Amino acid sequence: MVSLAPLTTLRLGGPARRLVRVATADELVATVRELDAAGEPVLLLAGGSNVVVSDAGFDGTVVRIETRGIERDGATLTVESGEEWDAVVRHAVRGGLAGVECLSGIPGSTGATPIQNVGAYGQDVSQTIASVRVLDRRSGEVADLPPGACGFAYRSSAFKGRADHVVLGVTFALRESDQGEPVAYAELARALGVELGDRAPLGDVREAVLALRRAKGMVIDAADPDSVSAGSFFTNPILDAEAFAQLRRRAAPQSPPAFPEPDGRIKTSAAWLIQRAGFERGMVRGRAAISSKHTLALVNRGGASAADLVALAREIAGGVRDAFGVVLVPEPAFVGHEW
Repeated sequence: MVSLAPLTTLRLGGPARRLVRVATADELVATVRELDAAGEPVLLLAGGSNVVVSDAGFDGTVVRIETRGIERDGATLTVESGEEWDAVVRHAVRGGLAGVECLSGIPGSTGATPIQNVGAYGQDVSQTIASVRVLDRRSGEVADLPPGACGFAYRSSAFKGRADHVVLGVTFALRESDQGEPVAYAELARALGVELGDRAPLGDVREAVLALRRAKGMVIDAADPDSVSAGSFFTNPILDAEAFAQLRRRAAPQSPPAFPEPDGRIKTSAAWLIQRAGFERGMVRGRAAISSKHTLALVNRGGASAADLVALAREIAGGVRDAFGVVLVPEPAFVGHEW
């Protein structure tokens, strides 16, 4: 048996029966094929930053993805699945490649980014992904999938919540420039001292994003207890017009944030809903708590169980549903238990 807690940023969860580490894509493919052929339950784990493992753990084999490598061809980067994501952003910024600078400081591995369609401060990885190399576990074949086959949506993809594919690597089509992409997020624009739609030097954007994330406990830091989390625990709800109108009525006289989506729906702020439902930063339930820096992050204060953390998350989601009629959806993957 091997403890999974140290392999996750939440530092909680029970054991797995077995752990196998793989250092190359070929090893990863061969290992998964072998385990699948034997009918062995498999859990793929890399950075462990977006997962909540149950206290019972995982009754099977955990494959720890430790593949590394970044290859550049002009403005294109091809990255191994296990490469630390922030190392990729740092590499791009230092090399004068724009397109992922707003994604600085996000913990986890590169292979997880297309699964979650990772995004922050106005950028999503789907904006720059040229292809995703995968092992199709149904056929056993390796293929390069174009963006159109990946089903990208807000914090989601065709890979999320399914075990059909193993991400082996990701190719990003970036832009050669010392200036970042037009700033699309008001908070970041203020931090940079520019207007929305303006560009700023790549290095300045990266440093501003890191400072903003650090202030919210969203950069992994051994000295910051608020960073013992899975990042934002809930996604921002996207509501149709009728549901958003109902929210406005229930929230009156306050006005919930509204961010129009291309399909006519409206995105609102999960953090705003949580706070207005009476859940404040720093609120404690046993050894689990809401971060003192950011309402969307749930933290392990030391010695928390997965049950403690999930109970707090359910309390928050229930409070928001009762107050506003809005259903919050967790962002992390759950292993060994259901939401």
